[in-house]
Amino acid sequence: MSLWPVYTGTNEPHDGITELPPPPPWRAFDGGPVLPVPEDDGSATSPDRRHRAQTYRATESCVQLVNAALYLRRPLLVTGPPGSGKSSLTYAVARELGLGPVLRWNITSRSALHDGLYQYDPLSRLYAAGRAARSARLGDGTGPRADRDGRPADSAGVEDHLRLGPLGTALLPYARPRALLIDEIDKSDLDLPNDLLNILEEGQYEIPELVRIAKHTQEASLLADGSDSSDDPVTVVRGRVRCRAFPFVVLTSNGEREFPPAFLRRCVTLRLRQPRDEHLEEIVRAHLGEPDAYARSLITRFLERGTGGELATDQLLNAIYLTGAAGIDAASRDELAQQLMPYLTQSADPGPDEL
Repeated sequence: MSLWPVYTGTNEPHDGITELPPPPPWRAFDGGPVLPVPEDDGSATSPDRRHRAQTYRATESCVQLVNAALYLRRPLLVTGPPGSGKSSLTYAVARELGLGPVLRWNITSRSALHDGLYQYDPLSRLYAAGRAARSARLGDGTGPRADRDGRPADSAGVEDHLRLGPLGTALLPYARPRALLIDEIDKSDLDLPNDLLNILEEGQYEIPELVRIAKHTQEASLLADGSDSSDDPVTVVRGRVRCRAFPFVVLTSNGEREFPPAFLRRCVTLRLRQPRDEHLEEIVRAHLGEPDAYARSLITRFLERGTGGELATDQLLNAIYLTGAAGIDAASRDELAQQLMPYLTQSADPGPDEL
């Protein structure tokens, strides 16, 4: 029985991820202790993202390359114009394969590798140490007790001021992959793609603040991304984290920059285009139900206009929804649809009568 594909693009959840064949020898990881993947009961995912996951319609090329990334344990670099479904793909795959709540890292020009791995607040630790020292001097019994080396507990408790980021959480030794969306990587500083190379290649990282105290404290309990104080913390041993099941990592790009060859060769690259014809109608049907005659006319006009400039699918969805829900006359519907579907680039913006 063929094990390909594990991701089918049908939006029917299943447990096939547990039947993946062993990874290539150069992509095998052995981190531990093994952690269970948190279940996504819907509470950790906003309604709009659940909707996008359920209504995403993958092309055959998309299904093939998602499976290539899953089988090869490689990141998936998804490029394409705005509105082509780059982000929604991650949620659709996570839902079908039961990969738990999607971890999301939104990239800006100021994003650094450290931000994705973990956050450390040295000031809060300093204040805690000061409070502990004052309590010890006053001898009021309210301060934290000293540890076995005579240091105040708050001073030694680095883990109380550390929290794993989305990338750091995705690389924990889960029994099955987590889904990580690194959104708009092309907006990053020039160094970030290169900084990601070693982390994504080796599937591991260190937390220097914990490595420095490993002689005194072998294990640290940290909160993971997306968790709160009521959730069970994860254990990091000697400040080192290594994955067991390589996460399903999706890096999205609007194509605003080129990436170094060393980065590209470590990724599976998927180039999305704006949907056409039957695929576009299928997307409309998934979101809004069977299109009526007016919606079909908008689809046709949207496709015709798409040859003259850049448009996004959600512009069409907005126009179909609002012109149907507003209960306005035919002439006003046309005018409203025109205003909702302008070209995304000013150089291609038409005159008022084009639509």
